[in-house]
Amino acid sequence: MIRLHCTKKLLAKLPLHSSGSLKRKRPLPYAANDEPESPLSGWHANLLTIQRRNCVLFVHDSTRFPVLATCLTKPDFAELDWWFQDALLNTLLKSGANEAQMDAAESALAELVCDSECDRSVQATMNRMGQDLEYQIWYDRLPISDLAPYRTGAWLADRPCTVKGVKGAIWPQREMLALLDTARR
Repeated sequence: MIRLHCTKKLLAKLPLHSSGSLKRKRPLPYAANDEPESPLSGWHANLLTIQRRNCVLFVHDSTRFPVLATCLTKPDFAELDWWFQDALLNTLLKSGANEAQMDAAESALAELVCDSECDRSVQATMNRMGQDLEYQIWYDRLPISDLAPYRTGAWLADRPCTVKGVKGAIWPQREMLALLDTARR
């Protein structure tokens, strides 16, 4: 399972079972990992409304790696597992992940289990990334439907982030690829 800490705004939109898993209609594209906790577990997610469209920004807790899903409709929230897996793998490709890292990511994918716990440090990073995203859309005068979410996620990952308790800054793209290198061993 992949633990997903959702904001109240996002949690209100998700159709959840009492266990925290999504009430989905179609099977997951990748669910090879049936361990209790996946090596990729630990994400925060926030619902952003950009140009009256629902977008979800996911940020990995330890690496601060962002994943973006744009233009979601109400039925898409039941399939958030699928949207997350698709966006994660494609953002990793845009970030320069090699084949071994992609295989490690694919084997670590599992179903999302949602809750409302939060870490203020991760939320601060997520808010900053959301503001940068909105500024890019405003500055480039882009319709949100024309935005390339995978490339935008890679762009957000290629910048330093501060983490509470860590001296200096971390680079999300490097940290996620290093995590995938250790996960495949």
